[in-house]
Amino acid sequence: MSTPDTRAPQMFPVLNAAQIATARRFASGPERHFAPGEQVYAIGGQDAPAWLVLEGSIDVVRRDGLNHEAPVTTHNAGQFTGEVNQLAGRGSIAAGHAGPNGCVALPFDPAHLRALMVGSADVGEIVMRALILRRVALIEQGGAGTILIGVPNSADVIRLQGFLTRSGYPNKVLDAAADAEGKALIERIGVLPEDLPLVVCPSGEVLRNPSNLQVATCVGMTPKLDPAKIYDVAIVGAGPAGLAAAVYAASEGLSVIVLDERAMGGQAGASSRIENYLGFPTGISGQALAGRAFNQAVKFGAEIAVPLGVKALDCTAERIALDLVGGQQLLARAIVVASGARYRRPAIANLAEFEGRGISYWASPIEARLCAGEEVALVGGGNSAGQAIVFLAPQVRHLHLIVRRSLSETMSQYLIDRIAALPNVQIHVGSEVVALEGDPATGLESAEFRNLADGTSRRLALHHLFLFIGADPNTDWLKDCVDTDDKGFIVTGGGARSLETSLPGVFAIGDVRAGSTKRVAAAVGEGAAVVAQIHALLAERSTTETV
Repeated sequence: MSTPDTRAPQMFPVLNAAQIATARRFASGPERHFAPGEQVYAIGGQDAPAWLVLEGSIDVVRRDGLNHEAPVTTHNAGQFTGEVNQLAGRGSIAAGHAGPNGCVALPFDPAHLRALMVGSADVGEIVMRALILRRVALIEQGGAGTILIGVPNSADVIRLQGFLTRSGYPNKVLDAAADAEGKALIERIGVLPEDLPLVVCPSGEVLRNPSNLQVATCVGMTPKLDPAKIYDVAIVGAGPAGLAAAVYAASEGLSVIVLDERAMGGQAGASSRIENYLGFPTGISGQALAGRAFNQAVKFGAEIAVPLGVKALDCTAERIALDLVGGQQLLARAIVVASGARYRRPAIANLAEFEGRGISYWASPIEARLCAGEEVALVGGGNSAGQAIVFLAPQVRHLHLIVRRSLSETMSQYLIDRIAALPNVQIHVGSEVVALEGDPATGLESAEFRNLADGTSRRLALHHLFLFIGADPNTDWLKDCVDTDDKGFIVTGGGARSLETSLPGVFAIGDVRAGSTKRVAAAVGEGAAVVAQIHALLAERSTTETV
């Protein structure tokens, strides 16, 4: 693994005798002896433990393309295997074999590895930092993990690449027409154009034009749910509010599950740089913030089920439950609604035809690469729009910003000042997008914008239009179980607990809550505050049941 020298000691630390003695107390089983070359764990293996090498060595390899393996590192005595997947019991991205002289190693399954993190602050910090840095390095290399074979920049390739990237999984795209390995696989298994893209999972399984859920299942991202289990807290939404609630609830000993139908981070996860969040003076990307929160929640034992959609809140029975996509039902003593809000779609008849083919609702490095050097337009005047503009403008030829009102009414001043300093951003105040033109098969070609004051229209030739226009709450799945305001946001505070909805035991936090401050810091604060109110609810119920 090509790693800067400054990072290598943290990525592959060597525990001393005292630290090894501490770690031994948390091992999930006795030490094991492996013969030279014997497989210790396989790529794609579920619940593969981390191994602490006591004698000998373990050689680690990753997938490099379709049929090749590349060396990652060799772990010697005092070193341990694994990366962040070992914390959650997800499918292993790498494989390990005993070195030339074999090895003796101690296993740490996910539960015991998490116990080590919590039980020993010193050793836990060393291990956690190493696991995170190893995942970062695998992502940077791009060849490990999941291979996508298809037409680069096509809607489905962008969809799958975006999903894997936002989920923190390394991936690599092979051109189905130009890459020799990709072409050979397509010819060998007889793939039709409608079967593309192909997805080659870490285990070697091949999927044809799969859904995000199918890919998540194949890479071992989604946990197996126990239908008989009753969680203390079920959190719907893995944005900043939901992840904060998971961290605080799990760290205080509650059994927690987080569900999200898309990816970690919510709308904030798509932000290229958040600069007004406390503690990050140079800013942090939404994906990095979400990734840290995810690892923190998993460290304390929270289960994260992504992508797994919630179809409805069942409030008809004595005990509230979540009806999941796929027919399963999940029970919990308390439910936290942190499902956030979605960007509003303008009333344009053919809008859906160009989603993923020129229309985007976020601006990640994938979208920035697609529109590099081109003329683009962005609609929206909130902070998320401002962050996207600052990120995109240096990479495009010209950016048209379309807003209904002055930026000072909706955007933080630091973003307004930064946009004003960008020479290639032109602001059109008092305008809206009204029509799209192009071929749905090949993508967007132009957009028409109307001046709200005089009704005049202007057509811009462009292939990329970014929409950040307000937000509607993700509350359709709640049906008529809880009270909402006239815009669909959830009303809270009718009882003794300020974040509880009209249905006892169901709480709402973050952007989905009526009257909430639409900021990351506010969402995180509500995620922390709701846990205290859940404790009060559970204590109240316990007292009632005892009496």
